[in-house]
Amino acid sequence: MDFDPAWVIRDEDELPALYGPALERSVRKRLDRLDDYCRAFIAASPLVILGTQFAGFADASPRGDAPGFVRVADDHTLLLPDRRGNNRLDSLRNIVRNPAVGLLFLIPGANETFRVNGEAVLSRDPALTSLFTVQEKEPRTVIVIRVKEAYIHCSRALVRADLWNPAKYAAPGAVPTFGEMLAAHTNGFVEAKAVDDEARVRVPLTLY
Repeated sequence: MDFDPAWVIRDEDELPALYGPALERSVRKRLDRLDDYCRAFIAASPLVILGTQFAGFADASPRGDAPGFVRVADDHTLLLPDRRGNNRLDSLRNIVRNPAVGLLFLIPGANETFRVNGEAVLSRDPALTSLFTVQEKEPRTVIVIRVKEAYIHCSRALVRADLWNPAKYAAPGAVPTFGEMLAAHTNGFVEAKAVDDEARVRVPLTLY
């Protein structure tokens, strides 16, 4: 797609002139710690999006489990177990190379989200991994996050998306399946139906 580079914003000082000032309450809401309200939101969340970055590339990875799977260790520390995945390790590699992380917590049925920004390290300390044992299996590592910013995020994005409305769920067949996309993107390295059939059985048995 071609567009006129003359209209590209290259100076952050242009942004307030374009968008106007932030609401005072939006500025004041930022905390540098986790209070009881923050703890309650995190405890109710079964899904967090983990943002990491390194060398000019950014990555966003969904992390999910039973509500409260991300634990508040103290007012400035979160513990996020690294559950079983595909072993690409994109987020973990990024954290080792650059500790800056961003988290977005979601709760089904709630249109507000909760944001945390901070710095993370990976720990394989048995005293930590044992805290997250499920089905007699421990995560290999725990992501320890030092909280620098924490704040509630307004509902507009999820209201616009109407995310939790069952009437808006994608119709069967409307979205390519995991197997179809994997087959296409690996140039036929796998067979779509075989992958989808396997996933229906294998994924529930290998969550941990």
